[in-house]
Amino acid sequence: MRLRWFSMPLFVGFMLFLCVVLLAVNFFELNWIQYEHNKFHHGQEPYARPPTPPSPLSSQRHAEAAKRPSYIVLAKNADAGHLVHVFDVFNVYGYTRRPFDKKVEWDVIWAHEYPFKVYADQIMFSDLKPHQKVNHFPGVGFITNKIDLATSNIKYVPPAFHMPKEKSKFFTFAKRYPHKLFVQKQNNHRGIKIKSIKELDFNSNGTFIQEYIDNPLLIDGHKFDIGVYTIITSIDPLRVYIYNGDILFRFCMEKYHPFDPDNIDKYVIGDNYLPTWNVPSLKKYYVDQGASMKVSVESHLKAQGRDATKIWDQLEDAIRVVCLEKESMIRNLMRNYKSKTNFFEMARFDFVVDNDLKVYIMEVNMSPNLSSAHYPQNRLLYEQVLFNLFAIVGLTHFERKGDSMAVSTKNIVAYPEKCARLNCDLCDSEDCLLCKPCMDRDTKVQFTNAYREYIDRHDCKRVFPPKFNPNFLNNSEDLSSYSPKTRLMYKWFKGKCIADTEWC
Repeated sequence: MRLRWFSMPLFVGFMLFLCVVLLAVNFFELNWIQYEHNKFHHGQEPYARPPTPPSPLSSQRHAEAAKRPSYIVLAKNADAGHLVHVFDVFNVYGYTRRPFDKKVEWDVIWAHEYPFKVYADQIMFSDLKPHQKVNHFPGVGFITNKIDLATSNIKYVPPAFHMPKEKSKFFTFAKRYPHKLFVQKQNNHRGIKIKSIKELDFNSNGTFIQEYIDNPLLIDGHKFDIGVYTIITSIDPLRVYIYNGDILFRFCMEKYHPFDPDNIDKYVIGDNYLPTWNVPSLKKYYVDQGASMKVSVESHLKAQGRDATKIWDQLEDAIRVVCLEKESMIRNLMRNYKSKTNFFEMARFDFVVDNDLKVYIMEVNMSPNLSSAHYPQNRLLYEQVLFNLFAIVGLTHFERKGDSMAVSTKNIVAYPEKCARLNCDLCDSEDCLLCKPCMDRDTKVQFTNAYREYIDRHDCKRVFPPKFNPNFLNNSEDLSSYSPKTRLMYKWFKGKCIADTEWC
């Protein structure tokens, strides 16, 4: 009994000591895991390093992280919070964030600003490795530069005049339409206000004067704009998609009528806009029924006897028209880059709609806001946009060796019967280039990429090449304005549609 009484305290003491040791080990292990997370996922060094060296388990994690695909961020104040959803989606797909250094190996560059001038001395964008991806196209400014877009004389863009060089053209236009209102804008899109002709500054460089759409479509008395997230996966050949899961609607804070040009909250959408869930006529769809913004607006207009599909069709056509108009300029600039498949673009086209359901392009944002800090309800929209973007541009394909299992030659064949009839011994006709014996390496790569986009498109909708009507596939279109590669891609998609209407 005495021995048993003596050994019990020893046993209890030993167990307490063991618990303390295990707690200490767990504490240091959790500390190191947090350090690793901050360093590799957020690019931040903690204020103080962990007090002990990493355990063997942590070293293993470090080695595994080094093998994972990686990305670097080119942005001012990248960790301020505006890119948090971008980081989250990279993490979901197993990427490791690396600090920016020209010696660091990377798979993806996510640049918040246009990177090709600022970082040209640090990154050889003209000589990228085949697997590397950059989230902007060289020359995309031809689309996103507000002055260039507004003064391009493109359908869907309200007439605009570059100051001061187009001053005389503006006066001619204003004289012809004396009742029109105008706004003067800068590239940074700040300080927009309707002004009388006497108030306009015709000598201000870097500005343009644009017609104001004075009969906007209103919902519950509020003017709104529409943001369509657009993905360009290729230039020459051109391939363009939109995120079809939803559209961003932003409403002016104050009702449009009675109209007051001095009160910009009636007609300019700012950062503190009225969100969809606070618009009474849309709340019953968006909040109560859980519908998307697009479906909520469509349901509201349908209840009023109006057909919202007229708006959606114009949105797609407007995006297509702009991209086709600017493609040649971007293509010419990209001749300085060895590979054309390293780049992709996700922009947001912003529109307004007038009371006749006519659509107008206001601007195209190169790096659209994807932060839900101001409106947490938008988090799902931004994450789904990014999820679809990552899929369709191939950021989810880590092992490129497996490409042949996903896409083989039989998948990219489009006109087997026609090709069998054609005499393509010399491969001297454009139609022959669609046939396997005449396809060069670049054409095969482009068709393979287009096929992968088709199977990985998720909730994205193809805008160009446009959808085809299965009942009119034999009609011949005028494709003379397209580049040879874009024309070939158009014909390839049409051939896939002929074989399978799912491709139409």
